[in-house]
Amino acid sequence: MTWSLKSKLDLAADLIKAFPANPDELVYVLFDSWYTTRKVVDICNQKGFHVISAVKSNRIIYPKGVRIGISEFASRYLENADLRSVTVRGKGKYRIYEYEGPLSEIENVKLLLSWENKFIREKAPFSILCTDVTLDVVTILKYYQVRLEIETGYRYFKELLGFDQYQVLSFKAIERYWAIQYLTQNFLEIQRYEWSTDSFHTLWDTVRRIRNDYFGQLVLYVYQEGLAQTPFKKLLKTLKLAA
Repeated sequence: MTWSLKSKLDLAADLIKAFPANPDELVYVLFDSWYTTRKVVDICNQKGFHVISAVKSNRIIYPKGVRIGISEFASRYLENADLRSVTVRGKGKYRIYEYEGPLSEIENVKLLLSWENKFIREKAPFSILCTDVTLDVVTILKYYQVRLEIETGYRYFKELLGFDQYQVLSFKAIERYWAIQYLTQNFLEIQRYEWSTDSFHTLWDTVRRIRNDYFGQLVLYVYQEGLAQTPFKKLLKTLKLAA
């Protein structure tokens, strides 16, 4: 039997192709710089979707027809006066340079070169691509911040709840994986809300309390089984600690 393993880009392409959207629905696909390729962007275009994504600083742009890398362009040609100050949601403050034109093999995009708080020539900009060139700078940044919130959620699921061990390929398996994640999230949020009546609980506080409660129940169970003189091998088997 021959196994065909798909790359991350292939899996992303499959998800985009399979995503159901109404003809009159405006869809923005958010992802990080790993997926910012012509292949993925073209698939989004074919579906009528726009892309907002991070871009690596070594990608090529063509300001006034000159071929140059983003980092080199920023360090050699940009001055602080060329940038504008932007505040997003009353919190994040950024210095932004706005470019519109080709990006590597992608024909035409709006690209934001950004520095948090102030322009630092020696520091490579954080760059955000948008295929919808009609969007203004603030809207692009607001939309992209949604992806950062998603990343925070992924970090919780991977590091706190151990969901990083799942390896699935099919679209159905991925849908089931997401369903398990969201059920877990909803359960934790309900518990967090109930326990936050006296004092505020973070998601980690909630997980730690559930684990402590479970461990306490486990200790009590072992103690009761010991009083009942349950054979040790049977106890190990019940706890699935024996082969």
